[in-house]
Order: sequence, then C-alpha cells, then structure tokens
Amino acid sequence: MDFSRADFPDGFLFGAATAAYQIEGHGFGGAGSTHWDTFAATPGNVVRAENGSLACDHYHRYETDLDLLKDAGLDAYRFSTSWARVMPDGKTVNPEGLDFYDRLTDAILARGLQPFQTLYHWELPSALADQGGWMNRDTALRFGDYVEAITDKIGSRMASIATINEPWCVSYLSHFLGHHAPGLRDIRATARAMHHINLAHGEAMTRLRAQGMKNCGIVLNFEYAQAASNSADDLAAAATQDALYNKWFIQGVTQGSYPKEALSGLEPHMPANWQDDMTTISQPIDFLGVNYYTRNIIAHDPTAAWPHQKSIVGPLDKTQMGWEIYPQGLHHFLTRAARDYVGDLPIFVSENGMAWDDHVENGAIHDPARQQFITDHMNATKDAIADGANVQGFFYWSLLDNFEWAFGYEKRFGMVHVDFETLQRTPKTSYYALKSALSRV
Repeated sequence: MDFSRADFPDGFLFGAATAAYQIEGHGFGGAGSTHWDTFAATPGNVVRAENGSLACDHYHRYETDLDLLKDAGLDAYRFSTSWARVMPDGKTVNPEGLDFYDRLTDAILARGLQPFQTLYHWELPSALADQGGWMNRDTALRFGDYVEAITDKIGSRMASIATINEPWCVSYLSHFLGHHAPGLRDIRATARAMHHINLAHGEAMTRLRAQGMKNCGIVLNFEYAQAASNSADDLAAAATQDALYNKWFIQGVTQGSYPKEALSGLEPHMPANWQDDMTTISQPIDFLGVNYYTRNIIAHDPTAAWPHQKSIVGPLDKTQMGWEIYPQGLHHFLTRAARDYVGDLPIFVSENGMAWDDHVENGAIHDPARQQFITDHMNATKDAIADGANVQGFFYWSLLDNFEWAFGYEKRFGMVHVDFETLQRTPKTSYYALKSALSRV
C-alpha cells in the first residue's frame, strides 16, 4: 500500500468497523428476538437461511478480536451496541446486555483504542416490529429510552457516539426495495420509515445532549448516482436517485428540509404534520460519518412506477457484491459534504471496504485486490483533505468476515478471515499490508 501515516494530518485516526448483530452471536446473553431473526427465518430472504445467532461469536471472543485491532497498529474501533441485547423487548433493560458492553468498553480502552459507538445498526427488537417498527412514530421515542440506558452505562467512556447507521438501508432498502428486514415493498411504509428514522436520530440527539454528551453525530451511506446518458430524462432520474439516497438524510439532519425530487413521490405518503419534526431532526451534530462503497448508473424507465428508473451495469471492475470499484465517488462525497452541508465539521470515513471471494491456501489468504481497493480509497481520502474536507479518520469495513445480512456468510468483507465452522481467525495479506503502511512514518 503506497501511503503512510505521514500522508495524513496529525491525529488522523485509522480504524476498523463491525456491527453487533453481524459478529456478536445474538443467541447469547439474554438478547431478544429482532426483525432480522424473523426475516432470516422466512424462506428466500437470506442465503441458506443463515442468521446472526452465532455469527463470529464475538460475544465470547472479543478479547482476541480486539487484540487483532491493536496488533495491526490501528487507533480506533467502530462498533455498535444492540438495542435488542440491551432491551430484549425494546423497553425493558437487560442487565446482562449492559454488562457485556461495559466489559467490551473496558477491553477496548485497555488496548489503547478509541471506542466509536454506533447506537443502531439495524437490530430492531421484534416486539417493536410487531407494533409497526419504523412505520410507527412511537419507535423513535422508544429508541430514545434505549439511548439513555446504554449511555448511562458507557457513554462517558466513548470517543464518539453515532445515533443511526445508514438510515437509507433502514428505510428505503428495507421498505421500498424489500431487500432487508422487514422486507416490505410499499411506498407509504417507506415514506414513514424514512421520516421516522430521521426523527429517531433527533430524539437520540436530544437525550444525548441531556446526558452531557458532546461527541455525537450520525453515519450516513452515500452512493454515487451517475446518469446513464446526458439525456434530460436520464439526468432527471439520476437527480431523483441522488435525492432519495444521498440528500434526504443529510439535508434533513443539517438543513431541516427534504429535497423536492424525493418529496415529489413521497410527500403524499408522509405522516401527518411531519414538518413539525424538522427542528428536532436538524439540531446540531458534532461530526458526520460517511459510508461509501460504489456508484450506481441510473437510466430513466418510463414503464416503471415512480421513481421511473432502472440501474445499468457499469464497465468497471467489481467486488464480490457486484459493486463497481469507483474511489472517485468517495472524494466526491467527502468534499460535497464539507462544501454543501457540514462546513468544517469533523468528517470520518466510517465505512469503506470490499467483499472478495477469499480462500485459505496453505494457511494464508492472499487478497491483493483488497489491498489495492484500500490504497485507492485512502488516496481518495487524502485528496479530499487536500481539497478542504476536514476528514479526521478512516475505518475499514470490516475487521472480520461476518454475517452479511441477506447474503448470509457468503460475502467476505473482512481483513481477517473467519472459518465459520471452527470460528478460527486468520489475518489476510491486506491486514498485514495495512499494518505495514501504518508503521511507516
């Protein structure tokens, strides 16, 4: 990898990211059922009907996993706390869940790592899903109760607290496209979920501020929307995609409004008096997390219902997910966020990584494509800093191969290989290459 610490500003943080349901093992520690458990139990939703009940068994193996972070020379660990572990029914505190995150926090700090917490990475308690989940405004308020409980336990030790991870996935991907739990394809459900997940962020910010937290923000995912041609129809379709995917959440959080291109289809289905929530949603944040993976080429499709579009397969090299490798998009979003939305506010690349069909050969896993991917996106980040974006850290997704949601254990994003039969961890060559790059001054 042709970069080093010296290429980045003093204090720039290098880390890796994980998520609770994807690695912990949700079958342990009194965790409650989530809508991902029931989604996975429904035929056809998840590859081989796999789920997160065991995952990487991080619940029992977290000391070993944290040693991998420390030994790589990383500075910070982005992890999530599970609402359904802390409150199995979405409302009642489970002391065993709080104690796990207390131990985990102490172990992170003991290794000299900075803990970057995410409060919600998609594991909605089933009891709340039964009441409408993110279609129900009350879910945002119950989320605030969970935020208070976990923050009382570990908040004072966090370097950073993010409210929501990837609200587009929580709402649009899950309620309009149907690819994630709860697996709906309903525009009315989508409009409500897209607003209520933003409201949950605002409610969380209110509770966090009341508890004296000054290190709070949100993690948004961005995908470069490129028009398939310069035709007016294709340009309009790409602008609508950009509004739905990229602008809805950041504009809501930082400006207290929603983009007109998205409201053109969603406004008739929005909850009553949604405008009254925008002050809560848009209260000041302390940082922005940017998750970025790929681009999407958009064409107008007059035969489709709103938003009247379709995706075109692009010509660039692709990851195991079939996503085009387009590091220019990361530079675009980092500089765009700074220019149009957050100014000089700290920005973190909170997720960036690639899935690859890794295999163990003679006890080692060679992944030169991943090494190049990391190098290219690190350099895109460096260029964005040079162009004025206040980027203060980069977290690779992910530390470990894990439960990749609807793709089960088939897609491997980790720098560390996990044998899902034995749960043995084996660092890949990308892990060692990053360690070497970070050791250079």
